Amino acid sequence: AINLNKEVYKLYLLYILIANERYIPIDKTGIGAGKIDLKDLKTFKIFVPRNQKEQQKIASCLSTFDELISAHQDKLAALKEHKKGLVQNLFPQEGQKVPNFRFPEFEGDWKVKPLNQIYFFLINNSFSRDKLNYDNGEVKNLHYGDIHTKFSTLFDIRNEEVPFINSNIPLNRIDTENYCIQGDIVLADASEDLNDVGKGIEITQLNNEKLLSGLHTLLLRQIKPALVVGFAGHLFQSNAVRKQIRKEAQGTKVLGISKSRLSNISICHPENKLEQQKIASLLTAQDELNAAQEEKIAQLQKHKKGLLQGLFPQTAAYA
Repeated sequence: AINLNKEVYKLYLLYILIANERYIPIDKTGIGAGKIDLKDLKTFKIFVPRNQKEQQKIASCLSTFDELISAHQDKLAALKEHKKGLVQNLFPQEGQKVPNFRFPEFEGDWKVKPLNQIYFFLINNSFSRDKLNYDNGEVKNLHYGDIHTKFSTLFDIRNEEVPFINSNIPLNRIDTENYCIQGDIVLADASEDLNDVGKGIEITQLNNEKLLSGLHTLLLRQIKPALVVGFAGHLFQSNAVRKQIRKEAQGTKVLGISKSRLSNISICHPENKLEQQKIASLLTAQDELNAAQEEKIAQLQKHKKGLLQGLFPQTAAYA
């Protein structure tokens, strides 16, 4: 807690500390990430305009940006909730054969089949992170951790940061059929979180690049082309499929889903591929809105960072 004298405007102090947080001395000799020593903080020098109105204007400019960013973050949260609602209602609930929302030109029950009548499993590799790099290579690799944290539901390799397999790793024993193709589903077979076990992506664009399914993943390919590209990725995010996967997951601290147990779940889909395509297009359009909003927030945050650098004396002055 910092008590201020009347010469320093409180929000000005907040923002100048944020702008120069990396220069605040941190004691890293103990256990853990380190701590700020009170003596060092007391002697840490900051630049303060003598005119408090200038302090207030600087702080007001930056707080306005914070409010703008916060408003856009609220909008993104609302967009994500809307997408969640669409997924819930455009696919049938567990035990149902028609969704709550449906395009008026389509009717009749959806088809229900066991997963193993639609998909078969292929072999993945088990390369750990130390066998991967982001600089160079001929073959890229899907690591389960990236499926959990950063890959889009519809995986377009042109838009994703995917590591290469190190060039000294022999790949000659991997059959050609085990390389990913468009329309494949890749699931993460392990997670510490029940909500994330079996989380998956659909390969929609490979841009002629070579891609393998890696550590703790399951690679699924359609036996016959029953589902259009772009539909299945959203289908595997639906409530009915996610609930079944969670029921089949096993484990205590780390939960897992096996091929045999995944084969037990049922897949419900319209036989009319035009209906599949319309559902996929609607949900993809919503994903694009969400991505555009995320990009807008990133640009605002970048602009704020520039303001933090420009509204205060250059860091060289702290040397």
